[in-house]
Amino acid sequence: MKVVAINGNLHKVANTYYAIKIIGSKLEEKGIDFELIHVGNKEVRGCMGCGTFRMMQNEKCTYSTDPINEWFQQMKDADGIIISSQVYYSGVAGTMKSFLDRVFYVSGSNGNFFRLKVGAAVVAVRRTGGSSTMDTLNHYLAYFEMMLATSSYWNIIHGTIPSEALQDAEGVQIMEVLGNNMAWLLKMREMTKNTLPAPAKVQKVVTSFIR
Repeated sequence: MKVVAINGNLHKVANTYYAIKIIGSKLEEKGIDFELIHVGNKEVRGCMGCGTFRMMQNEKCTYSTDPINEWFQQMKDADGIIISSQVYYSGVAGTMKSFLDRVFYVSGSNGNFFRLKVGAAVVAVRRTGGSSTMDTLNHYLAYFEMMLATSSYWNIIHGTIPSEALQDAEGVQIMEVLGNNMAWLLKMREMTKNTLPAPAKVQKVVTSFIR
């Protein structure tokens, strides 16, 4: 089994990184492979809503000026996905938001490859805005029928300068519990995949409130 973690922080080694590494260490203790991908410092353009990949069904975003398609394949091949961001104006950082819009759109329009994978959202914040940022990240996981790993409190850790989050004793514990809970979900999913059939995928009904 393998978990891919997406670091949406502008800085590679900041408090988001330390939070993810805590989770990753718990996963690795349980024998689960862990890979961290740094997205936040890349030039990722926003989604243009062209829908070309829906027609092509080739699992690729039309724009290839960034590694979106490579990242998508890494996430598709994983059993679990962690998405993370620092907080900008009580929300997800811009590059990470562009990444999420496009990579989840590609997945959903090509058969929803993230469906029933184990997912977790993680937020690093100086003071406030963590809950609203985590809520936005969870929208992606929930919309695509992923199984959400939870912890003993919201998956938020506090700190300003890099590594300062390691002084947030409760935040560190939250990440440790999250890692253990995610490992348990992954193993339960793996052990039951041949004995408990997954719920059948349904054709999505789209209702317009105008027509």
